[in-house]
Amino acid sequence: MKTEKPFLAVLVFAKIAIRRAFRDKTAIFFIFLFPLIFLFIFGGIFGKSGNVSFRVAMINQSDSDFSQKFTDQAKANKVFKVDPSVTTMDQAREKMSRSQIDATIVLPPDFGQVKNQQYPTGQAMVYYTQNSEQASQALVSVLQGIFQGVNGQFVKADTPFTVKSEQLNTKSLKAFDYTFAGLLGFSIIGLGIFGPVNVFPELKKQGILRRLHTTPLRVWQYFLANVISQAVVGILSIIIMFIVAMLVFHLKVAGNYLELALYIILGIAMIFGIGMAIGGWAKDQNQAAPLANITTFPMIFLSGTFFPRFLMPEWLQKVSNFLPLTPVIDGIRLIATEGKHLTQLGPQLGLIFMWMIIVYAIAFRSFRWE
Repeated sequence: MKTEKPFLAVLVFAKIAIRRAFRDKTAIFFIFLFPLIFLFIFGGIFGKSGNVSFRVAMINQSDSDFSQKFTDQAKANKVFKVDPSVTTMDQAREKMSRSQIDATIVLPPDFGQVKNQQYPTGQAMVYYTQNSEQASQALVSVLQGIFQGVNGQFVKADTPFTVKSEQLNTKSLKAFDYTFAGLLGFSIIGLGIFGPVNVFPELKKQGILRRLHTTPLRVWQYFLANVISQAVVGILSIIIMFIVAMLVFHLKVAGNYLELALYIILGIAMIFGIGMAIGGWAKDQNQAAPLANITTFPMIFLSGTFFPRFLMPEWLQKVSNFLPLTPVIDGIRLIATEGKHLTQLGPQLGLIFMWMIIVYAIAFRSFRWE
């Protein structure tokens, strides 16, 4: 016997699942409070302002002996952490936009050249972005102090070496802004996998799913109801995270909130399919928990959850590109911090839909009512 209003049954079971989540104190802790704990931990680490040292790129465009000596001394100086991989201004812009470096010091072609004077002269340039303005001002002061000492060796009155700063018309990420997308991914994977992995085996143990199997309820209705309930609960949890991040750590969202919400819902739905495949197949917690951990931990550590993927070896980055959580975190980061639109996230959306087809096909085939 088939129900006459299939979607009414979906809504009814979605409401039941939402109420069950809010009645379960353990679920409330892991859905709402546990992500906030990580938010405060990582916010405390990456949300601080001020630097003991400066992460800089050094671009030496001069062939003078003085410029080479200055570059070598800067690299040996503990105040400067010079990124040796940056050799062009385009590379420097990209790294500054990601807050991988605080500023870029450029020594122009005439830096250190001896012209009419009997001593070398020149003007170093310090380029920085909007979010690193304070660090760059401190860096300029440090360089001015260094050049004053150098100038005193040549003349007493003139200042042949000076430093000038110029702000690029580019917005860049704070370290916390970049990390926040990973924390959202961590929250989504906890909600999408550990939720059904904990709930489904318990429902089987209590015989609830067996009784549901005797009703006109279909598997797709039950799945859809759970997806809707998880999306509602997940969005509420993520809204709380956004509010705390904005009020406490001054998070700035560059993209469209509606597009971000739609993308997060897609991510929750896809990750939830993995949890349903595991929880629906497992007979009890002894089967579900190990499989959930084996599935989850590689994604947590390789998808950019707690640290950027560009720090990993190139071959590992290529492998991690295809993990289910990677396009979720990358897409959230692109929308929230770089202002991208959904129409610009073709590769990420393509991977999400591909994984959605795979995980739900597995979930439908492996689901057990008892």
